Amino acid sequence: MAAGRLIIKTEFLPTKYRGYMLPLSQVFWLAGSLLIIGLASVVIPTIGWRWLIRIASIPGIILIMAFKFIPESARFNVSTGNTQAAVATLEHIAKMNRSVMPEGKLVEPVLEKRGRFADLLDAKYLRTTLQIWVIWLGISFAYYGVILASAELLERDLVCGSKADSEVVVTGGNSGESQSPCYCHMFAPSDYRTMIISTIGEIALNPLNILGINFLGRRLSLSITMGCTALFFLLLNICTSSAGLIGFLFTLRALVAANFNTIYIYTAEVYPTTMRALGMGISGSLCRIGAMVAPFISQVLMSASILGALCLFSSVCVVCAISAFTLPIETKGRALQQIK
Repeated sequence: MAAGRLIIKTEFLPTKYRGYMLPLSQVFWLAGSLLIIGLASVVIPTIGWRWLIRIASIPGIILIMAFKFIPESARFNVSTGNTQAAVATLEHIAKMNRSVMPEGKLVEPVLEKRGRFADLLDAKYLRTTLQIWVIWLGISFAYYGVILASAELLERDLVCGSKADSEVVVTGGNSGESQSPCYCHMFAPSDYRTMIISTIGEIALNPLNILGINFLGRRLSLSITMGCTALFFLLLNICTSSAGLIGFLFTLRALVAANFNTIYIYTAEVYPTTMRALGMGISGSLCRIGAMVAPFISQVLMSASILGALCLFSSVCVVCAISAFTLPIETKGRALQQIK
């Protein structure tokens, strides 16, 4: 869903505005994140987490009904030969902007073949595609990793690497030999405040992120923010106060959000219209794989070794930073490609 809405926005926005407007949409992602934390602080202590899931599903149901009001991409309609629908969309946009359509006709050869998976691995895009996949996996792994690690650190009440006094040992099985530490307890109001503060960090670097994307370029900007993400994962292991931990989490959330902003823009720009949705869709699937792996590191491995988990997150970010720096195509200032 996120990939689809970004593709549509990308295909409607002029080249010079894409690097500014797309990162600003992060504000709405932030609003949703803050809303769910606020709901959790009220719903979970009173009626339970199951009701939180039910309530959180309501906007998705409303969104399904709202899809019919979203116009189809004019670029897509033209590429499929449906120029009448494309013209109608452009006329509606012109009317909204109190402007008039320029004279002339929309002419574009109808493409007999739409984008195929094999096209992503074509010689022209093979290296770019493979490196993009590595970056998407790594960014998603780091993004959901820092979110889950935040909850884990708060649950354990870790400051200066010391375990909470509230640690409980759960004995399983009839033999009584299997023991595992359990840190599960209800968040206090201060924990929810910490989550809110760190979540606000997702928009803290937006101005710098926009400047980097537009002046340094997509590749260099992403490489820098990924490198900084790797550094701050390691800094989480430093002995610090509660305020220091909140500061590190705040900065990490800002960096991982900036990474997502940049890779979304780059992926949408690097592929032509015939392959754009396919490229974003495959990348989004790999993103989910990274999200599925993250809990095993930020919760399971972190229970055994905090330093080991943080070093793994940091190492993945370093690989992504190198991959971003060596991407063969820079899309800054480049018009969207129609055909490959």
